[in-house]
Amino acid sequence: MESTLSSNRKVSLYIWVAVAALLTLVPQVAVAQQARRPYRVGVLNEAQAANHPTVEGLGSGLRELGLEEGRDVTFDIRFTQGKPGAMPVAAAALVKASVDLIFTIGEASTHAAKSATQKIPIVFTEVGDPVAMGIVTKFAQPGGNLTGISSLTLELVPKRLEALKTLAPSLRRVWVIYDLHDETAIVAIARAQQAAPRLKLELVPRAVDSTPQLRQTLHELRRGDGLLAPDIDTLEIPAGILEASLASRIPAVFPADLWLSQGGLLSYGPEYHAQGVQAARLVARILRGARPQDLPVEGADKIDLTVNLKTAKSLGLTVPRKILVRADKVIR
Repeated sequence: MESTLSSNRKVSLYIWVAVAALLTLVPQVAVAQQARRPYRVGVLNEAQAANHPTVEGLGSGLRELGLEEGRDVTFDIRFTQGKPGAMPVAAAALVKASVDLIFTIGEASTHAAKSATQKIPIVFTEVGDPVAMGIVTKFAQPGGNLTGISSLTLELVPKRLEALKTLAPSLRRVWVIYDLHDETAIVAIARAQQAAPRLKLELVPRAVDSTPQLRQTLHELRRGDGLLAPDIDTLEIPAGILEASLASRIPAVFPADLWLSQGGLLSYGPEYHAQGVQAARLVARILRGARPQDLPVEGADKIDLTVNLKTAKSLGLTVPRKILVRADKVIR
């Protein structure tokens, strides 16, 4: 009898030990499951489709840093197809979805994200001058919940004009067509105006706020004119400039080589994909605990000069050796 009672006590003891171990294990399992939850990155941009090169660059850069899509990070991509009025709604939706970080492309999306949240970290790209645009306080000390990559528009616009003049030396007049609400373009035009006399160029700034107005402006172009495309794609202005350039044989310079793959003549600026890769370093650091206000805003690392020889020939232009020597990419 005593043996049976002793045996029962041992069984009870084993049960209690097992239960205690299980109770200890449950919180650990919960913590492990929580740690394995992928980070949720909201993407906000004006593109026509989700697969913008900057977004693809972000994904590539995060993979290089050990953050695999699906396993470590997921993307909630909102693109507004160049419709400014849709941007605040898309930004608010990302905040409501409680994403861990918002990745923006361009100034309109960055302003919208900043207005939508002061808590969720924001990493921006393709912003010409984030200080002048009131996005951050300083490059070295951004402040608030934002940091990112500057596309250096103000510095590069005069150089784009110079490259266009070198390729088409007979140019006397260059049209600068931009969205009426593009604040960076307004400041960049002032920089371009300073360079124009040295290059013996007359600038024709023209703000547009609708697609019909864009088309009307493009109809005013004449042979012998040139075109300077803006950095942002609101109202599909760069696409309209590309079409007019090829149809009317008017030389145009673009901010990135994406447009040269579609037949553009010349580009000088940071590649979109490369900006995404560069921004991935900031995104990864923030997801792993860094504060955006402690991460200085960076200028775009890689600035490319690209020329399309086939398009130059169709426009009746001979590409000078100076351009060929300096070019990072030559499309034949």
